[in-house]
Amino acid sequence: METATSDIRAVEFTPSSDGDSPILPELLGQSPKDEQIGTVTADGAYDTRRCHKAITERRAIPIIPIRKNGRAWKEDCPAAKARNETLRATKHYGRAFWKHWTGYHARSRVEAKMRCLKAFGERIAARDPDRQTAEIHVRSALMNRFNALGSTEIIRGA
Repeated sequence: METATSDIRAVEFTPSSDGDSPILPELLGQSPKDEQIGTVTADGAYDTRRCHKAITERRAIPIIPIRKNGRAWKEDCPAAKARNETLRATKHYGRAFWKHWTGYHARSRVEAKMRCLKAFGERIAARDPDRQTAEIHVRSALMNRFNALGSTEIIRGA
């Protein structure tokens, strides 16, 4: 999701038995290679080598809090170096300051958007995989359109 416009930019659905973090590289792959991705904000479940590697390969900045029991990784790749910097910063400044400093709070807007998306229904009605994909894309397009219509414009008064 693009936080500036709150548009849903990539969609992937999985069975409930699968975790979310293995899908991150596919989600990043849905945006064109020449399109710059500034940051990728995710929760601690995405604190994996695979996710950090996928983010740094797209030259984006990962904003992922280190798990409570997280330890430094062997610095054998750029992704491990970036993650270890996050670990050092959270230990030095504290988790709350790190979250404020990096803009991690923007993730709550994404969570709110997912809640709105689920208001269309928790389950997918179609049975055919192609129709399921189409249903998800329609829901996403509707959410993006609702966003465009319902966005407020704030004008400073005297």
